[in-house]
Amino acid sequence: MNWHLPAADDTPAAVVEQEAAVWRPLAEAARELIDLCVMSDVDEDEVRAARADVEAAVARLRKVRRTQTLGQQHLTGGRRRPWGNPVIGLRNPIAPPLQVSTDPSGRAATEFHCGPAYEGPPGLVHGGVVSLLLDQLLGHAVGAAGRPGMTGTLTIVYRQGTPLGDLRAEAWIDREDGIKTWAKARMIGPDGVTAEAEGVFILPRAIRERSPSSPTGHIG
Repeated sequence: MNWHLPAADDTPAAVVEQEAAVWRPLAEAARELIDLCVMSDVDEDEVRAARADVEAAVARLRKVRRTQTLGQQHLTGGRRRPWGNPVIGLRNPIAPPLQVSTDPSGRAATEFHCGPAYEGPPGLVHGGVVSLLLDQLLGHAVGAAGRPGMTGTLTIVYRQGTPLGDLRAEAWIDREDGIKTWAKARMIGPDGVTAEAEGVFILPRAIRERSPSSPTGHIG
């Protein structure tokens, strides 16, 4: 989630874009590899050869390892660069990844694809993945309205199975009270709503301490 926090670096936008241009294709290739680990039906020799190729790639990437996660280290212009996020992370191959649109009224929406790597019951998205995605979208909704928060509680109601494939999700703020914000969301498949969520989000202490007179988190 993009929280307004003190900047740890002022990386120029052009540098960020260059890094994205390098790392995004690798994550996309790894994402396809994950899918094919589940779906490929090649013979044993091809599997062994592919394993050798993957191990060679791992050896290359292992040469230099970060001492901090991307979430800890990457801050740009006072806003998080969530490239390691498991839902929206540009560099995280387990992320679908979601591309979320928001508006300042506290609404968020996304259209995305969940492939076989996210399967729980046959042909359906794992319920825990549905919960993960809706939690992320709820966070975008409260953040868009200037009330970023940590999830305090999350309630999921599963209306029907969420099929693998193309999906849509929507979230919006329901009400506010001091440092708490209530938001709702829903997952939508080709046959309608598959799951609904309600979350209570708590304004982070770091933001409250920056603006002790403003419990809403509007810190300018």
